[in-house]
Amino acid sequence: MKTGWTILALCSVMLGLATASPGQTRISVQVDQPGAAIRPTMWGVFFEDINFGADGGLYAELVKNRSFEFPDSIMGWSRILQSGSEGYIYVEKYPEKQTNAHFLRMKVGKTGRGFGISNGGFRGMGIREGKDYRFRVRARLTAGGPMTLRVELAGRGRRPLAETKLDRFTSQWQEYTAVLRAKSTEEKARLNLFVEGSGTLDLDMVSLFPVDTWKDREGGLRADLVQMLAEMKPGFLRFPGGCIVEGRTLDVRYQWKTTIGDPADRKLIVNRWNTEFNHRLTPDYYQSFGLGFYEYFLLSEDLGAEPMPIINCGMACQFNTGELAPMDELGPYVQDALDLIEFANGPADSGWGRKRAEMGHPEPFGLKLLGIGNEQWGPQYIERYKVFVKAIQDKYPDIQLIAGTGSDATIFPNGQQEIDYLWSQYRRLKADIVDEHFYRRPDWFLDNAHFYDNYERDGSEIFVGEYGAQSIGVASPDNRNNWHTALAEAAFMTGLERNADLVTMSCYAPLFCHVDGWQWRPDLIWFDNLRVFGTPNYYVQKLFSLNRGDRVLPVAVAEPATTPDGKPRFYASSVYDETSNEMILKVVNATGEPVRAIIQTRGAKTVGLQANVTVLASDDLNDENSFEAPRKIAPVESRVPVRSAEFRYDFRPYSMTIVRLMCQSQ
Repeated sequence: MKTGWTILALCSVMLGLATASPGQTRISVQVDQPGAAIRPTMWGVFFEDINFGADGGLYAELVKNRSFEFPDSIMGWSRILQSGSEGYIYVEKYPEKQTNAHFLRMKVGKTGRGFGISNGGFRGMGIREGKDYRFRVRARLTAGGPMTLRVELAGRGRRPLAETKLDRFTSQWQEYTAVLRAKSTEEKARLNLFVEGSGTLDLDMVSLFPVDTWKDREGGLRADLVQMLAEMKPGFLRFPGGCIVEGRTLDVRYQWKTTIGDPADRKLIVNRWNTEFNHRLTPDYYQSFGLGFYEYFLLSEDLGAEPMPIINCGMACQFNTGELAPMDELGPYVQDALDLIEFANGPADSGWGRKRAEMGHPEPFGLKLLGIGNEQWGPQYIERYKVFVKAIQDKYPDIQLIAGTGSDATIFPNGQQEIDYLWSQYRRLKADIVDEHFYRRPDWFLDNAHFYDNYERDGSEIFVGEYGAQSIGVASPDNRNNWHTALAEAAFMTGLERNADLVTMSCYAPLFCHVDGWQWRPDLIWFDNLRVFGTPNYYVQKLFSLNRGDRVLPVAVAEPATTPDGKPRFYASSVYDETSNEMILKVVNATGEPVRAIIQTRGAKTVGLQANVTVLASDDLNDENSFEAPRKIAPVESRVPVRSAEFRYDFRPYSMTIVRLMCQSQ
């Protein structure tokens, strides 16, 4: 069946057609009437440290609890005590330090057949044959000696993967490094550190990174995960979340200033998703902030995406404690926002600009967008939002500020009533951008492709900042990234594109998910310690982003295909690419039948002799991608002949199709 439809798609563009038969679907694109400009930020990505997306994911560090700062300071580590060895380990504290205040003390009486410690990383360590791994540790010898540290990478059953030795330890803290080359591949390797000799050896900041990171930055990001983002060519990167911004309480909120500078001095805190869901408890989930605000800005620059930081507005997560900073104590929160803008945009001789320059980036990052809070609501949010807006606009009037509308109206208490209240305030306050979220069943997205068609245009732009079709229900552990959810999102996105005069930014959420460490599903990109694959939802997002265009073209669909009960299930939007002079038509056929349509490029004086066609489709709505079949649902490209400004095309059942055709109206 699939092969037959591929052949049909390749042969489906025909000669110009004189008359449409009754009941036949017709797609009319007005090529000579370009409408609203499409912002470069139209399609972006949203990153949050959920599902081990940062530590254990995008941040390439392989050692968990490398600085012994978890509340259970030995979590992630285990003692190795083999035959004939004597010794013990415990965690000590530097009396003078506030951050990274702990270190491990190893007292060894006899080495025997092996005494040491072992770390299993984040659900194991991914090690690749022939690749180099950089080991670092801060160490000092406080008694006895001399002592040697044998560094070992081991696979299952203690299978040796790589080994090296470090020695010449002194009574002063020093950093020691070594590079290990792996002899074989292992998805769930361990790092073992064996102490040879008797005495007392102190260790801190035990680290293991692949040498091959994104752009070969030492201590950087996992290259294959970043590559998945780079291939999307996102218009913006929203960071660091999400609910992660708020914290369960204000004490554990995200504070950007503690995430910059030397990674050894960044303040670890509990992850917001640590024990949020009883169905996926992850008590070992903390944030080291090796991936901090400087790295987020750098990643945005690498991707060619606008940086979009979200800051805490003096409110903890309202789904948890809802703790509030008193209005007369809001000053430090506002100052954090002002200082962040200076860190991003200030000259290298300014206070916070100097800190950016010292980290290696003297040129400003060019911040233009800033979110005030995440999913907050109620009068308490509005009164805090107003304080932030006044302070920021007074000093930085060119920064566009993003206001929230709580969460999805179906999720939080009195959702629609709360959203209506917030909108009444934003219209009065003339908010720059308003963020709306949608986590709903696939049929809602299919039924609401026209959601923004009649939305009030009052001057505020819309940012659809989080959305994702839930195959079962919100936060259900049984949700799937199947073709049904992706196809529904594609239909909804045609509506976002048609309304680009109002909807200027959008992004799916969440972004990344470790297959062994997730809390929330569905997610755009899944990975394990060695592999990564894009879901069908990922390819939908990617295709819209790569075919963004510059201006919206009016589209009319006559006689659209429907469900048996009469609901339209055929969707279209179109844009014009001013660089390539191409009409880009996006069509979603969400029915189980092929649709033979007439495509009319009205107002086109000339058209190309062939169209570039990309099809994303599956005959089974339950189909998914996987590590074993990562491209089961993936774009298929072809070229088809075109001989008239009006032609037929047969759209596959359950498909998203992109037709790029050179069209000139002048």
